[in-house]
Amino acid sequence: MICGIDYGSKLAGTTVCAWQDGERIQLQQSTKKADADAFLEDLIATLKPHAIYLDAPLSLPGVYKGVGKDYFYRSCDRALASMSPMFLGGLTARAMRLAEHWQQQGLSTFEAYPAALWREIGEKKFMYKKDTNDMDACLALLQQHFELRLPTTSNWHQFDALLALCVGYRHQNKQAKIYGDSQEGLIYV
Repeated sequence: MICGIDYGSKLAGTTVCAWQDGERIQLQQSTKKADADAFLEDLIATLKPHAIYLDAPLSLPGVYKGVGKDYFYRSCDRALASMSPMFLGGLTARAMRLAEHWQQQGLSTFEAYPAALWREIGEKKFMYKKDTNDMDACLALLQQHFELRLPTTSNWHQFDALLALCVGYRHQNKQAKIYGDSQEGLIYV
């Protein structure tokens, strides 16, 4: 079993985990004003996946480890035009702590970038993350592309968790694109 996670603010209720349970793909979302990290720790302890694909930075720019000269971006961030782990600050620190916790339990944790996957497979006519009226069409396209039976989504956080899960499927099938430098950090798409 693998999990895809759209990782959000600690108390916003926007963190979502997607996983396949037999034939069905399941979604579970954190609750507003409840600790999203505790939610994920409990859920992952119950599910016991062998790999987790997390939509959050899992490392800092290499300069902090004596590699490179960029204090703001990793090479993978530059390649994908993603946000700086430094700008995301506390979210990055929380994600790195969770990844370390899971790795100590023997779970593989990978940094996924759902928006980059959507840029690759999506159609420009759909308003990804802008118009909820396009969510069903986006979901149908994702379902068709990956030949999966996806659950309906009620918000873009749930959709991004499904995208993170699809990044995981691509990686497990040796079809993922990998950006960055292993000494600094990698992003899987």
